[in-house]
Amino acid sequence: MNIIIGRVLRVQGRGNKGKIDLRKHTDSVALMIPNRYVSLSFQTGRIDKSYPTVCGHTGPVLDIDWCPHNDQVIASGSEDCTVMVWQIPENGLTLSLTEPVVILEGHSKRVGIVAWHPTARNVLLSAGCDNAIIIWNVGTGEALINLDDMHSDMIYNVSWNRNGSLICTASKDKKVRVIDPRKQEIVAEKEKAHEGARPMRAIFLADGNVFTTGFSRMSERQLALWNPKNMEEPIALHEMDTSNGVLLPFYDPDTSIIYLCGKGDSSIRYFEITDESPYVHYLNTFSSKEPQRGMGYMPKRGLDVNKCEIARFFKLHERKCEPIIMTVPRKSDLFQDDLYPDTAGPEAALEAEEWFEGKNADPLLISLKDGYIPGKNRDLKVVKKNILDSKPTANKKCDLISIPKKTADAASGVRTAWPGGVGCPGLVLPEAPASPGPLQVLSPPGRQGSAVITGAICRNYLDHMAFMGLILLVLFL
Repeated sequence: MNIIIGRVLRVQGRGNKGKIDLRKHTDSVALMIPNRYVSLSFQTGRIDKSYPTVCGHTGPVLDIDWCPHNDQVIASGSEDCTVMVWQIPENGLTLSLTEPVVILEGHSKRVGIVAWHPTARNVLLSAGCDNAIIIWNVGTGEALINLDDMHSDMIYNVSWNRNGSLICTASKDKKVRVIDPRKQEIVAEKEKAHEGARPMRAIFLADGNVFTTGFSRMSERQLALWNPKNMEEPIALHEMDTSNGVLLPFYDPDTSIIYLCGKGDSSIRYFEITDESPYVHYLNTFSSKEPQRGMGYMPKRGLDVNKCEIARFFKLHERKCEPIIMTVPRKSDLFQDDLYPDTAGPEAALEAEEWFEGKNADPLLISLKDGYIPGKNRDLKVVKKNILDSKPTANKKCDLISIPKKTADAASGVRTAWPGGVGCPGLVLPEAPASPGPLQVLSPPGRQGSAVITGAICRNYLDHMAFMGLILLVLFL
């Protein structure tokens, strides 16, 4: 049985006490997150309670995202305010996995959204209830971009554009924002994209337009299409029905089809996006008996091209996960070029450092004519940088600066000290010269790292101690 673990399996319908249950089949693979655990299985049917899990979070898991460039890597966000990145063994779990590859800490409140960059390796976005968006370099464990002043209320969702140069967000303040994360500026913004009070969703399309779902003032569900260059009026706006379930959009850039799955609904509606009026064309509706609590979506290269399968969903029920397969009836057994144009492959177009430096690249495309054969996944390696090796910012005077490459000797005016107690810079060993140089604080045996404290800081410290001594002298007299 050929099993592919991973692939971008986005979870929609979060917040049920961290309980998420999704299944993915290449013959049969199941993914389940009960409370703060992730469970991976290779069989259909009931999963044994003793099945190994991924259990590192101390709070409920709120969102997960499989890495688009490594089938074995998954990121998870939790109520414990952390993001964890896991590497699943090539042949699946045999024992519970408790140690993540890296823990990303930077949010002050729970993390409800995680999303990998579509084209750059090891770039991960997270958004929390602290109204902040952080973009991480997972390869070093660093938070390199922090957008903490752009949203005044809860962020409902975040979506990258095709090449990952922009993101769009929908938030509780009823605004849809298009943001350049590297310039840390809002490129476009629309207030009251949908006037209703219930949650909105916004996603980028392949042509750069933004598709949103929301509610009208009369609680009617709406969908709209926007041009980020002019967001005064929507390109198209359609009202659907009066149900109160939030519409979750899933987009296939290869066929320009959007699938709308409502939480609590028992149907999936799908539309085609075109350049001609009315721009959003209704196609059909898939209906079932039981309502859906959430929905997962299989990327194109996980589909069966021999059966003309164009979409596969994973419908979340109360205690089970049901795959829903959508096919286009064709009599021919030949490869259908119109259904399967070249699609995004697993190779990253950029490295993380290149993207942070300002480069952009479209996804690297592959053909599905002979089917998708997964290659060997590289191990995710995290090399954390020593924060003491970073240079001080030019506009801030830092008391703690980087270590010199070579330890200066006494002739250069450097004084040496062992670290003292809390708040104490240490005891100076040699006599301080007339023009004191920087004081280098050496780590005691068994500790790593060192720091440099300037002579000015030492003089301020000594002045402070002299002043305190004078006060004590007056009190004793």
